Amino acid sequence: MTTVTAPRFQSARISRFKESVIREMTRLALHHGAVNLAQGFPDFAAPPEVKKAAQDAIAADINQYPITWGAKPFRHALRDYYERFYGITLDPEREITVCCGSTEGMVASLLALLNPGDEIVLFEPFYENYWPDSQLSGAVCRYVRTHLPDWTFDPQELRAAFNRRTRAMILNTPNNPTGRVFSENDLRIIAELCQEFDCLLITDEIYEHILFDGARHLPPITLPGMRERCVLVNSLSKTFSVTGWRVGWVVAPPELADSIRKVHDFLTVGAAAPLQQAGVTALQLPDSYYAHLASSYESKRNQMVSILENVGFRCYLPKGAYYVMCDISAFGFPNDLAFAKYLVEEIGVAAVPGSSFFQDGADGAQLIRFCFAKRPETLEAAAERLQKLKM
Repeated sequence: MTTVTAPRFQSARISRFKESVIREMTRLALHHGAVNLAQGFPDFAAPPEVKKAAQDAIAADINQYPITWGAKPFRHALRDYYERFYGITLDPEREITVCCGSTEGMVASLLALLNPGDEIVLFEPFYENYWPDSQLSGAVCRYVRTHLPDWTFDPQELRAAFNRRTRAMILNTPNNPTGRVFSENDLRIIAELCQEFDCLLITDEIYEHILFDGARHLPPITLPGMRERCVLVNSLSKTFSVTGWRVGWVVAPPELADSIRKVHDFLTVGAAAPLQQAGVTALQLPDSYYAHLASSYESKRNQMVSILENVGFRCYLPKGAYYVMCDISAFGFPNDLAFAKYLVEEIGVAAVPGSSFFQDGADGAQLIRFCFAKRPETLEAAAERLQKLKM
């Protein structure tokens, strides 16, 4: 019998890492020819003027290193963007750091601002990257459950997670995977705790414009007393359907931004120069673009929920982002992993097992996540295949 051991030179900090479940499901979808409703990327085109701006920037030889923390035109466009949508006045020279996607923005922030043994608070279920990010930075996670059917939290349970070792809370709103849009009252409760325990609030706001049923996104940085302790992470990826561009940013007060910029510099040097230039065009799109974005995604959500409920899923209706979480207990499978495997191999549709969003996978064993950032015909193709669940 062959004994399998850990690689001799593997770092202890990644000893518990596994392949991303979300990206593994994309690989399995390709292998089995399945409709990919797992990984969160659109299968439709980015805005034509944004694509042309990238092409023009390459042709204009904007192809060399930009300033490591971001090309000046893009940082100034970000300043104008936050003033336009939220009335926030930012200093683009000292408070904005452009990164290689929000993924790098998040891990650079944690590496820059946390010490080994510091604690971070996370709502559960949580986006799967946050736990590996915490391990890379040496942090300890404290989890607070959000409760079905509306993914609400108990303020007392949240308070119990904070203590003298708490360094930060990570908040994703609108939320992946649940679709929860945290209300102003929710955010004020969180803000009061961060101020009471003198810790940071790191916000992932990448789905800020994908909102349904009149929901409103409020950046916590706008709340009283939070400007000096908020770190806002965002990206072009979801709003402009350019997930492969890897252009994101971090907004933070100058003393925090200085630290984040140092880590970012040595992680990646800088985001792609021509794509930052194209980002200027993206951020200047008219209000009608954002209104259409939200309405088109609301239509996709409604189509996806109708498809899923028709074949027996219980759907938890999202108010934002482009995912829907579903209960799978009606199908009689022992857990989400077995069901996801059956879906991709036998039904021809890929989704993400709910256990990947929980510290203890058993807590998500009867949940699954579908992505609806797809063309209507893609969703219809999925609907045809999912009909086999009724046979």
